[in-house]
Amino acid sequence: MVRKMIYGLLILIFGSIGFLAGLYSISNNLVTIPDTLPQLKFGVIALGALLGVLVGVISTPWIIKGGLALTVVVDQHLAKTPTQDLIMGSLGLIFGLIIANLLGSILSTMGPIGKAIWLAGTCLLGYLGLSVAVKKREEIVALFSSLPRFGKEKFGKAESKVSQIKILDTSVIIDGRISELCQSGFIEGVLLVPVFVVDELRHIADSADLLKRNRGRRGLDILNAMKKTSDIKVQIYENTKGLDDIAEVDAKLVKLGQKLGAKIITNDYNLNKVAELQGVKVLNINELANAIKPVVLPGEEMTVTVVKDGKEMGQGVAYLDDGTMIVVDGGKRFIGQTISVLVTSVLQTAAGRMIFAKPKSLDKRSEAAGHVISGVNAIG
Repeated sequence: MVRKMIYGLLILIFGSIGFLAGLYSISNNLVTIPDTLPQLKFGVIALGALLGVLVGVISTPWIIKGGLALTVVVDQHLAKTPTQDLIMGSLGLIFGLIIANLLGSILSTMGPIGKAIWLAGTCLLGYLGLSVAVKKREEIVALFSSLPRFGKEKFGKAESKVSQIKILDTSVIIDGRISELCQSGFIEGVLLVPVFVVDELRHIADSADLLKRNRGRRGLDILNAMKKTSDIKVQIYENTKGLDDIAEVDAKLVKLGQKLGAKIITNDYNLNKVAELQGVKVLNINELANAIKPVVLPGEEMTVTVVKDGKEMGQGVAYLDDGTMIVVDGGKRFIGQTISVLVTSVLQTAAGRMIFAKPKSLDKRSEAAGHVISGVNAIG
């Protein structure tokens, strides 16, 4: 229905243009009408209108098709463009057109040449205003934020919203703990998943290696589950403008974090260090897991189950509920048993925390042996 209305409107416009062209030709004597046949001027006008309608019938389908194609391209471009760029670009365009309009009042007095300069200047200033506002977005925001009134009241809210944006790494999606962490309410704001991270997950899911394929499918399943959860705001970020020339995904994540002023959530140790060097804040889930583990001090007593032998002779290995490894000195003989141990030392490494302990029964035996020896020495 709308397409038919546009079709009819365009034909009417072309017909009106033909009608006006015929009328202009008669009024300015461009077409000679004999004095004996004054009614021919109506024929010329009607002929102009008919030619306009014919041109409209021929060209209107192409105009509509081209307009629809242009609309689709513009819509796709706007969908990929960040909201901040749209706002700043619009403001820059408005300021450029205002300046061009002010200059137009002067240039219009110079005749056709001045009007031509005005038209060219309007296009140039509009483009420059849009381009400069987008490229200098951060500097413009910083300039206004330095003012007490604007900085505290208006731009404070915008900065707080930007700081809530977090970018998810591939490893943290495959890990799966991010879903439960978000549902617990400890992670707030919008979680951005760049399209190149989704592509990497899809590439891993299509791998010939069974383990990699399962990890990739697990990551895609977790991502889909998070998107369907109303409590978690997950968005697929498709604006990779300026990042296509970067080959590595980690480098793209760091560059995107710098561009958006967002934090990166990961459990990749190398990405953590590289992002910190680039000035991008990182939320490492492994560091969070280590931080919330219960604190154990030397001399404390614990009850553990020895499950296997250790690397050194006579050692046994046990695990806490959170996965912390406990190396029990002399615990090999207690494999498969639940015993009480005394903590001797705690070692914190980049991979996690390791606790060293010894069986409490051995400690009591040594104390008893020490008393006997002391007693014998005292008697002797």
